[in-house]
Formats: sequence, structure tokens, C-alpha cells
Amino acid sequence: MPSTTPDRTRDWIPDRIQGLLVDIDGVLTIGWEPVRGAVGAFAELRDNGVPMRLATNTTSRSRAEIADALVRVGFDVAIEDILTAPLATADYLRTNHPGARCYVLSSGDISDDLEDVTVVGPGEAADVVVLGGAGMVYDHAQLNHAFRLLLDGAAFVAMHRNLYWRTAEGMELDTGAYVMALEAAGGVEATVVGKPAAAFFEAGLRSLDLGPDEVAMVGDDIDNDVLGAQAVGLTGVLVRTGKYRSEAVEAADGKPDLIVDSFVQVPSLFGRS
Repeated sequence: MPSTTPDRTRDWIPDRIQGLLVDIDGVLTIGWEPVRGAVGAFAELRDNGVPMRLATNTTSRSRAEIADALVRVGFDVAIEDILTAPLATADYLRTNHPGARCYVLSSGDISDDLEDVTVVGPGEAADVVVLGGAGMVYDHAQLNHAFRLLLDGAAFVAMHRNLYWRTAEGMELDTGAYVMALEAAGGVEATVVGKPAAAFFEAGLRSLDLGPDEVAMVGDDIDNDVLGAQAVGLTGVLVRTGKYRSEAVEAADGKPDLIVDSFVQVPSLFGRS
């Protein structure tokens, strides 16, 4: 049975927290099936008027597909509630590489979220290499083409650099492993636009219309969710579901503000439960 007392690694001041940024995979769902009790906890927060945005590095589905998947399993969400790494990537590319030809290597169809981005096919010349969600498209030929483009001077953009995530079958390698390989082989450094990039969290704060000291980030990734959020001034709450590993927490460069067993405990943190 989960414990009912959160692990307070720092002083917790519930009155100052007015809103939440919430990771999806590993916090609300695993393999797109709800974490036990998460649907009810999410509904309780909604009923209590807590503003929330779902801040996810998921890159295998469009924002609309994510919203549909969550609604189907009982979460009361709208497309406007969801902030994704592909959306952040499209904004970054439009701002920093307008009109560029982009070679996008990503599992799943995210074209709806890459509005006004010129995407070229395998084997074509490109100005920017963009890595999205890891999957079966990450074969040797695709990665080697990306590598050659980088050697030819293409810019390198990663939607995120998560090393692994938990699926229904267990842990699975994620994009970050391939980002690191291409950085090392190509002698380049990727610009990361999803979590833990500061701009991603700042977009979430703007969407909530709250300051960093008023928002907590709830995630299962100590580095990308918790420490990334803390670097921008948010409170970091780590859940022991999803990809959580105590070894990763002990090896991290910082500590979460709070550790809870699952999202079920989050409503009680507001003193409104």
C-alpha cells in the first residue's frame, strides 16, 4: 500500500502553490492506461479549481491525439490544456530557422504540430536535423543520414533528451540516447526545446498566467521534470510511478522539493482535499 505521508525533502508551503504543470507518461498514465487513482485525483483538482497544464515530452502523438487518448480513459482535458515538445520545436524552428529544410526523425505522425515547418524526406538535403520520439524509425540508415547532415553543417535540434521511459512492457530507450550518440559522432551539441529547457517551462507559466513561485511541476523524471522546473523557480514534485528509480534520484545533481508515491496524493498537497 502507498504511504500517506509525503517525503518532504524541503519545506513545503502549500498556500503559495496555485497551479500545476503535470507530466503525462509515468504520472497520469503508463502505456496510455491510467495510473491507479489518477483519474479521480485529476477530477478532484479540477473540481477544486486548481489550474493545470499537461507538460509532456511525448513526441509520438500530436497534441490532438494526446487529448483524445486521455479523454478516452477518463481524464477531463482539452487540447488547450496540453503543452508538447513538438509544439515547442515548431515555435523554435519558426523563430530561429525560418524557411529551413528540416529532416525530422520521429516515431508517429506529429505533422499537425509542426505548422509552417518545411520537412524533407529521408536522403534529402537539410539545414536542420530534428530528433523527436524514438521508435522503429531509428534505424541505421536514418541515423546515418542525420549524422552526415550534421557533418555537412546542419543545425541539430532535439525535442527532448529523455534517456528512457516506462512502457507497458517495461523500460525502453528514448531519444536522448540517440541525441548523445549523434553529438559525440558529429562533434556538435543539440539545442533541446522540450523539458528540461527553460523556455518550455516558461511557456507553461504563461499559459497558466502564474509566476514560478506559484506553480509546482509534477513528474516522474528527476532530471527533466523536477530539476528542470526548479531551475526556472518552480517547485518540483517527484512521483514514484513511471520511470522513477531511487538510483536515479540518488545520482541526480539536486533533490526534489517533495516525493510522493503517486499522483493520487497531489490534491492533498493543496490543503483543499
